[in-house]
Amino acid sequence: MAGPLEGLQKILALERTKKFADAAVVGGLDAFLLRFVREHEIDTAHPVSRVMQSLPPGGYRSLHPIQRQRVVEELLRAAENGAAVKKKTPAPAKVVQFPAPKPTATKARPRASEPAEPGRILGTVDSPVGVLRLKRPDEERFRRLGLNTVRDVLFHFPSRYHDYSAVRPIAHLQFGEEQSLIGTISAVSTRMIGRSRKGTEAVLSDESGQLRVIWWGQTYIARRLKQGQKVALSGKVTEFRGRLQMENPEIETLEDEALNTRRLVPVYPSTEGLFQKAIRTAVRQAIDTFADRLEDPLPEEMRKRLKLMPMAQALRQVHFPDEPEKAEAARNRFAFEELLYVEIGVVRRRNESKDAGGAPVLALPKDTLDAFVASLPYELTQAQRQAIGEVLEDTGDQTPMTRLLEGDVGSGKTVVAAAALLAAVASGYQGAIMAPTEILAEQHFRTFTRVLAPGQAEAPGAGPWFQASAPGYLVLEPPYMGRPVRVALLTGSLRASEKLAVQEAIAAGEVDIAVGTHALLQESVAFHRLGLAVIDEQHRFGVEQRSALREKGGSPHVLVMTATPIPRTLKLTVFGDLDITVLAEMPPGRPKVKTYRVLPYRRDEAIDFVRRKIGEGRQAFIICPLVEESESIEAKAAVQEYERLSRNVFPDLRLGLLHGRMASPEKDAVMRAFRDHESDILVSTAVVEVGVDVPNATVILIEGAERFGLSQLHQFRGRVRRSAEQGYCFLLSDSPSPESEERLAIMETMDDGFRLAEEDLRLRGPGEYFGTRQSGMPDLRVAKLTDVEMITRARQEATRILEDDGELSRPEHRMIRDRVSRLWDRLNADVS
Repeated sequence: MAGPLEGLQKILALERTKKFADAAVVGGLDAFLLRFVREHEIDTAHPVSRVMQSLPPGGYRSLHPIQRQRVVEELLRAAENGAAVKKKTPAPAKVVQFPAPKPTATKARPRASEPAEPGRILGTVDSPVGVLRLKRPDEERFRRLGLNTVRDVLFHFPSRYHDYSAVRPIAHLQFGEEQSLIGTISAVSTRMIGRSRKGTEAVLSDESGQLRVIWWGQTYIARRLKQGQKVALSGKVTEFRGRLQMENPEIETLEDEALNTRRLVPVYPSTEGLFQKAIRTAVRQAIDTFADRLEDPLPEEMRKRLKLMPMAQALRQVHFPDEPEKAEAARNRFAFEELLYVEIGVVRRRNESKDAGGAPVLALPKDTLDAFVASLPYELTQAQRQAIGEVLEDTGDQTPMTRLLEGDVGSGKTVVAAAALLAAVASGYQGAIMAPTEILAEQHFRTFTRVLAPGQAEAPGAGPWFQASAPGYLVLEPPYMGRPVRVALLTGSLRASEKLAVQEAIAAGEVDIAVGTHALLQESVAFHRLGLAVIDEQHRFGVEQRSALREKGGSPHVLVMTATPIPRTLKLTVFGDLDITVLAEMPPGRPKVKTYRVLPYRRDEAIDFVRRKIGEGRQAFIICPLVEESESIEAKAAVQEYERLSRNVFPDLRLGLLHGRMASPEKDAVMRAFRDHESDILVSTAVVEVGVDVPNATVILIEGAERFGLSQLHQFRGRVRRSAEQGYCFLLSDSPSPESEERLAIMETMDDGFRLAEEDLRLRGPGEYFGTRQSGMPDLRVAKLTDVEMITRARQEATRILEDDGELSRPEHRMIRDRVSRLWDRLNADVS
């Protein structure tokens, strides 16, 4: 096969390993393919050209990663089947070389990858950042970035790199591409650009032509530039009135030593007023003086076996790489190290849980289980039967169970929990289930009433539950148990006397199953004989809160549940100490929710649809992303929207309002009214996401849908998939970005919550994945919680280390032990 095609195949293979992120080559795959066919004179009939011709106007970059995968596979097949191509010699005029460094009689400054003369800076790696000879204003800006010490500067890694090795002449710039060029400032001014925006405008010239350059709103740049100055620019080429221009490009002065000596120039996260040159200068000083003084926490044997760079070399190459491959290798070293500390903590926690022992043996006789299943008003799915089997197998052993039960909204997690709680009661122990909100706790109480004693009248819809029976609890009479099952509800809104009665009944062992909120964690709550703790919507509780509930009973079994599908990588990290059971099957008779994107001009049609469904006796949700208007965020606010809808759109209907700033009793009253069909439409913010069960609601209209993540939108959509009635979800968006359009298109076409979770994590990252910062989420500088291969390697190495040295007491593991302790102490503090 011809050499050029082999090169193309390597780039495509690299793009595949990077999960089709358009990151295999600087400037993106579109630009690379255009250069490839031009430089190698590939005609339009060639298989590679035909694949390129099939791309949409936006090119490869505009595609969803699933579509990109198909294109890459087609290109690989085309490269394999294509004829040999002829190498074209580029015209000399198209080659731009960097000017050589000016000769000097003094000793040349060392490259970043070479050790510098020691002693130029006094201090240690933990000295204040000021020892790096920063200007006083810059020192304050460094601190604003959280860079307080030299060590902080050393580990402030670049977010990306500019590649100035193959700059283009102005005449050869391509519209729509990220490109770099070198030229001379012909003119520069500060002026009004357009009707109302002030900024900097410059004209850049080289031997091939001139280019207009604009920095919107950045008038300070004009003070940095002067006529005749040579600069390098990197940015996207746009078009204005038929002529190419650059908007807001990165700018470097050509006198910058980094540009004269190397191809890749780092670009760092910064803050207002702090220029890249100042950061690079400080980083270079820190590396030259301190990199070789740092002790490497990874043992030499491990580094050699795993082919990881030593720390000093990795620091040089991550900041000032000799070539892209070395930058990638350096980042991989630090990413592996970060994940190793996470995984050692996860594996250790899992081992401690398994080694604890002493858990009660909770068994549910087969005839009792069969009678329980037969008493249900519906058939269990195969997934539910398998989940019950896995849970009961765990509870039948003295090793404490720590299992995560995940499944979409409506997949039937509660009945699995009910079976496990029956096993606790049948074995003479108590069970507890904790929910994040009072309305969800109350919903669980009602569900247990129906599930455990289907023939028994339900408890009243409001007021203290224990009024229905003995003081402090409700007595159920499941015919298959041979004894009553006493269930109590404990929440923060109970009156003091009611709360005391429930607490005393739990402590005396008179309550078999306690259902509650965070109130179950209070010191005043003591269990007589706790055998099983169930935690619903697990991502709302941290590890320490799980532990607090567990400690109420010594060593009970723990079952945690979530309707948020967990991506595979998070199962290996954040949830790595848990065994996983997945309910990937919905009960029969619940049709998939029909999901539609609604353009602004069709908003009235969606409103009319809502009114029509309410006329048929159904109910609807209208979701807004904010509680009150914000000038910086164009989103509908629940309060204003509620007032507008009540007055102008649905004046004849009953509307309720729910948002996070309401007091808990007020929220619960609103939700009870909606559940009991005392209102037709619930206008709400995201607080409605978790757990609310209103089977009569069949329509959900989501304003500002682009502001929510895929997993959160899927949670909302699940609110209208609670019955055999067809559900409808409308996604309204006034001005979505291309990225938001991509997410809404995925939402419209994809119903699988687990695939959506993977996409959501890829698009938004783990910090936003849960809507707010996840309790116990590791704060990673380099590693990504989407890199399955790297996480798996770190898990394997963590397991190997702990099997060989469980206490990390050997000298070579000393620094690993210290870093693991610091990381997990911080994570535990976050959730306590």
